[in-house]
Parts: sequence; C-alpha cells; structure tokens
Amino acid sequence: MPASGEKPYKVYRGGRTKGKVPLARNDGRDSKTGKKQESFRGDGGGSGRQVVRRQRRRWTWRRWVPLLLVVLIVVLAAWGVAGYFSVRSGVSAANARLPEGTTAALKPQNGLLMSNATNILLLGTDHSDNGQPGRSSDRHSDSMMLLRTDPSRHRLIFLSIPRDLRASIPGYGDSKINAAMQIGGPKLAVKTVSEFTGLPINHVVIVDFGAFRSLIDGVGGIDVNVPEPILSNRFDCPFKTQQRCDAWPGWRFRKGVQHMNGQRALIYSRIRENRLNPGDSDITRALRQQEVMQQTLSKLASASTFFRLPFSGSKLLAPIATDLSTMQFAQLGWVKLRAGTTLHCRLGGNDYGDGYITGTQENISVVQMVLGNSAPQPPPPGSGPYGPGCVTGNATFK
Repeated sequence: MPASGEKPYKVYRGGRTKGKVPLARNDGRDSKTGKKQESFRGDGGGSGRQVVRRQRRRWTWRRWVPLLLVVLIVVLAAWGVAGYFSVRSGVSAANARLPEGTTAALKPQNGLLMSNATNILLLGTDHSDNGQPGRSSDRHSDSMMLLRTDPSRHRLIFLSIPRDLRASIPGYGDSKINAAMQIGGPKLAVKTVSEFTGLPINHVVIVDFGAFRSLIDGVGGIDVNVPEPILSNRFDCPFKTQQRCDAWPGWRFRKGVQHMNGQRALIYSRIRENRLNPGDSDITRALRQQEVMQQTLSKLASASTFFRLPFSGSKLLAPIATDLSTMQFAQLGWVKLRAGTTLHCRLGGNDYGDGYITGTQENISVVQMVLGNSAPQPPPPGSGPYGPGCVTGNATFK
C-alpha cells in the first residue's frame, strides 16, 4: 500500500502524448526480487542459467544466393542428363543408318577428340528432283567437305572438295571424286578422299540434304552471310499451278546476313546457277553448302540448343548417319565452343572444258595449311573460281 496521502500513480504535466506507452525492459530479472530468472523443471529443480530468448535470423541475400546457386546447378545437371539420354537415342539411330563396312575405312581416333586433332569427312547427299530428270536415283555426294578440329590451336578448319575434281578412285581408275560415293558408298568415298589428300579420315558424317531442313528447324534456324545478291534458276517452284511456275523468275537472296529456316537454307544450298553472276560455278555452290553446314554445327553447339535437347535431342540427328558416339558429339561441341579461329579452305585446279577440274600443285600447299604447317594463303590472283587456297574468319573467296 502506498504511504498516506501518496497517489498510486504519477501525474505528468503537459497532458497525454501520442504514441505507445513505454514498457519496462525485461533484462532477465524478476520484477519483485530483482534476481535473475532461472529455468525450472516440474520437480522444482533448475539449471540456474539465465533464460535468454534467441532472436530469429532473417533471410538476407547472403543466404539466398548460395541456395539459389545450388538449386540452379541441380536443375542444369538434371536437364543435362535428360538431354544426354535423348541425344544418345538419336546417335544410336544415326550409327545404325551408317552403311555396313564404312568404319573399316576409318583410321581409329588417337586419344580424345577434345584434346587431339581429328579429321571428319562430311558427305552431303541430295536425291530430290532439283529440276533434273532422274535426280531421285542419283547417289553421288553433292557436297564433300573435310572438317579438321585442332584443339591445340583452338581452330576449326573446313576443307571444301569440288565434286568435279579429277581423282583416282581405288580399284576403278580416274573419275570425278564424287563418283566414289556412287560406286562404293561412303566406304569408298573415305578411301578416295584420304588417298587424294594424304589425310587420315577418323570419322564420317553423311547428311541427307532432303531431310536437313528438319534439323535446321529443330535448332531454330540459322544465320547465313550471303556474299552477293542471287537470282537462281527455276527449281523447286513454290507454287502449285504450272502457269504461276512459268511466270516465276526463281529464288532471290539479298546480300548480307539473314536468318533462314530449314526450307530456305535447303534452297540456298541447292542453287546451281546465279543469273546475276555468270561466273557462279559449282565451287561457289559448294561454298554455300559449307556455310550452311558450318552455321548448323554452330547452332548445334549453342546454349539455346542445349535447353531443347530433352525434347528434341533424338529428332535433331534424324538426317544424319555417322560413326560418332554420343560422348564424341559432346566433345565436338566443346571443341567448337573453344575454337577461336575458323579457317575456310578449298581444293581446286584448272578447268580444261572436259567436265573435270584437274588438280594442281597448289592443292598440296592447301593441305599443309590445313595441317597448320604453313600460314593460310588465299587463292592466287587470276586463278579464277577454281583457285585453291584458304581464308580466315569471315573472309570470303573472291
């Protein structure tokens, strides 16, 4: 009880003030005795320790960032595993499509593809009518290209081989080099190219250009640098009526970089005549095919394709027959990502009007450039559209 005359409350002058009433701070002592509080059990015992309430930790960015990184790594790993199994299914089917006996002509790979130089023969076949009677039964290789990976120099080298190049076909004598595919399939084509260039062939990839558009559509299209305006001859008319096809001038392509879907890229690869440039030849057609195949390989090794793999990995390889394994495809993609330089080379020779391109000594020099034994040199001035040589980066053959 308060003393006589003492009020049980305090009176403050100035009236009430806004805000919360200040409460007594709990410092762990009993309000009556002033002693520190202890923790007691039901039996009356106690530890004698002060009761302290732990303050709850807040989730700051320093705690969120590591957690999000772990989740992202787990998701990417799961996505990669799903993509691997999807691609493996497509690779198994591509291996089964390779004609029997082809691997016997290949030289075994020396070590891992991602750390050793590798020569891959790319054979493009196109059996559509393409404006030529009887084309559907033709089994010549329309495009012959050698891809050499050089991980030690971080380089990719594309060597274009003209299909009309005169070559000695083992067991059959001299003929156009693309006839090897017609006579003995990819096995004989591998032997012929290896003997002609002196380069061992470690792997082979056969691309069906008729189905190639599905692969390009599967990777979302490709960007192609068209070196000059093109107005093609009339083939693969896009109209249904003959009257409209007769009035149609042909396919047009403007100069510069343009995005192409599978159908557009396939048309670009098939052009045999540019009516805006009378000097256009089979060599320039091969260069167009080389550009399409190179850009497709680049897109296959891109991050955007990686995220599509679980859904379309098996379908992407539908136009391909090859001996490459799933792990070798993965290594090839790694080599492509690390490559800082791309070298475009071509073999060539003289055209004497007999339907052949007769090779010259310059082809030997080109092979040395491909091997990295000499610096890249463009075709000599005045050599025409069949001059052999190499150009780097985004340069084009003149």
